Amino acid sequence: MLVSAAERLTDDIDAAPALAAALPDETLQHLAAAIRDEVRGRARESGDHDAIIEEAFEQAFGRDGLGSGPWISGDVVVCPGSIVAKNRSSHRCRFVSVDDVWIWDSHELIREEKRSHPGRDEGFKAVALVPLVEGMALDLVTGRARAGQHSVERVVSYEIRRGELVEVSSRTVSARDMQ
Repeated sequence: MLVSAAERLTDDIDAAPALAAALPDETLQHLAAAIRDEVRGRARESGDHDAIIEEAFEQAFGRDGLGSGPWISGDVVVCPGSIVAKNRSSHRCRFVSVDDVWIWDSHELIREEKRSHPGRDEGFKAVALVPLVEGMALDLVTGRARAGQHSVERVVSYEIRRGELVEVSSRTVSARDMQ
C-alpha cells in the first residue's frame, strides 16, 4: 500500500487531495505529523546553513540597520531580524514570528546567529532559519520603543503555500489602534 500510494503521488501529485480524503481522521493526523517531521528533518540536513546565514548578514540589512523580509533559500526560510538602539530606552526593531511565536522561541527554529551592531548605534542583527513547511504562517513585525514603552508600527504577514512564501496581508498599526 505504501509503495503504491507513494508511486501514485509521484506520478500524479494532484491525486494528493483524493488520497487524503480517503484516509480516516486518525491516520490523516499521523500522516500530517510524519510529513511535517520529514520536512523539518530534511531542512536541518540540507544546504549549507553557514553560507546562507553569511549571505543574509551581507545582504539582508538596510542602511537603517533593520532586517529585510523573509525569503526562501532551498528547504529553509531565511528570517533576518534586528534591534537598533539610540539609547537605553529608545530603539527600533524588526523580527519574525512563526505561527504566532517569536522566532527565537519557536520549535521550528533550525538555527539562529546573532551579531552585535558595528557603529554608533547599539543593538544586534540576527539571522534565523526555519524549515519550509506548508501552511506555516510568518509575521514580519516592525516596532519601536520610546521611553521604555514598546509599540508595533507595521506587520506584514506571509504563509507558505505550495512551497512559495506568499504575502497575505500588510497593515500599519497606529497608536490609536493599540488602545
